[in-house]
Amino acid sequence: MTRLSNSHAVVTGGASGIGLAIARALAASGAHVTITSRDTDRMQSVVRKNGGIRGVTLDVTDPRSVKKAFESAGPVDILVNNSGTAVAAPFEGTSLEQLTSIMAVNLGGVFHCMQAVLPAMRKQQYGRIVNIASTAGLSGYAYASVYAASKHAVIGLTRSVAIELAQTGITVNCVCPGFTDTEIVATAIANIATATGRSEAETLADFVEHNPQKRLVTPDEVADTVLWLCGENSRSINGQAIAVAGGEIM
Repeated sequence: MTRLSNSHAVVTGGASGIGLAIARALAASGAHVTITSRDTDRMQSVVRKNGGIRGVTLDVTDPRSVKKAFESAGPVDILVNNSGTAVAAPFEGTSLEQLTSIMAVNLGGVFHCMQAVLPAMRKQQYGRIVNIASTAGLSGYAYASVYAASKHAVIGLTRSVAIELAQTGITVNCVCPGFTDTEIVATAIANIATATGRSEAETLADFVEHNPQKRLVTPDEVADTVLWLCGENSRSINGQAIAVAGGEIM
């Protein structure tokens, strides 16, 4: 088991879903964990229920909010950029406002948070940065063009920064989950089933069609991959985009 005793980890978007699973895994490994969220009430509920986790309000799209949050959080050994957003729409029906909004969260948030932690990581000559991308960053997805573009951009940013930092003791990697068993996916399945008149089981089958295992990924499987990347024994893993998707991406 990866042990991260006395490390300080920050997980953005850590109040639910994959982010919460990652925060819990890091805390169980001995890390001091700070989660961030714009939903302060939900974040504080997580903090009350999980020892070893504290919360800081953060809007990853706002550089001033990022600066304030990371000053409050203190020096960071591990950064997991998990905050993200998506919209489903045909390309010709996607607005410039949607493009700007999604890029601001999915790419801009990663950019701002990495810049916030890197000076201290460079000073201590150690750090682990894990950016949560998606299999959409490794392949094209119909009706998710802007989301896929944002995740492709995150992977490109990750690879480039990883090369720049290769001799500093800091690693930068991506984890790319396929469709994962979270509240967001459950809500999407329910909404699509209602809109189409199909059953939720039939709708779920469409979601997992391209996963050779024919199932949703679990948040804990994503968290375990992140945990491994944060350990000392993963120091040679750098600039990678690791798919957690049952063989969907080869």
